Amino acid sequence: MNSDKATGTDAAWITGLLQAGDSFYPTGSYAHSFGLEGLVQAGVIRDRATLREFLLRSVIPSLRQSELPLAAQAWRAFGAEDWAVIGELCRLSAALKAPQELRRASDNIGRQRAELTALLRPHPLATEYLRRAGDEGWPFAAPVSAALEGRVLGAPQTAVLAGVYYASVASLLSAAMKVLRLGQNASQTLLTEALSHAPEVIALAERVPVDKIGWFNPWLDIAAARHETADSRMFIS
Repeated sequence: MNSDKATGTDAAWITGLLQAGDSFYPTGSYAHSFGLEGLVQAGVIRDRATLREFLLRSVIPSLRQSELPLAAQAWRAFGAEDWAVIGELCRLSAALKAPQELRRASDNIGRQRAELTALLRPHPLATEYLRRAGDEGWPFAAPVSAALEGRVLGAPQTAVLAGVYYASVASLLSAAMKVLRLGQNASQTLLTEALSHAPEVIALAERVPVDKIGWFNPWLDIAAARHETADSRMFIS
């Protein structure tokens, strides 16, 4: 498989990425807030202004330094069928998530996405990944599964990262509408602002080496950890 170019027609991979980024796609991501609900309960995020600050100062930097570089490295490794690297990326993705619920969320979403890829678009790469993950006990990782899906679709690396970026931000804002007094117009203006940063963020993420992958935000980790024992909650994580 060519590791540098897309292998399918543009229409095929574009529609495939659109499908994968839609809330209708059953990866289970809609059930997670990834710590947002805990921050709202703690009073850190209260309104559109504080949500915007969180989005720009925490979510986007985390994507730039963690999820997007993991997806980029995995996309290249799948192209070379370098299974040793893919296994390491799965373990690294899990290790970067300190709170238990965040690790479980990524594992569940990653597993579902990989299994959906194998079900909807049977491909030797997906079959082999699932076999090796099971035999070798790799934790599933959402960005690795996104890269796998992109390879199966024949999508180029930048497009795969754009899909991960959009889905991550859109999912967070969708969750925010459930726990804050935030309307659709306010959400869309935040989404548009966040998407305006995507080209620069993706370009930077593509150049992050494996040994520089990672983003630590104790603020978010503490909120996610507290979420595990919250008296009430709407989301799994």
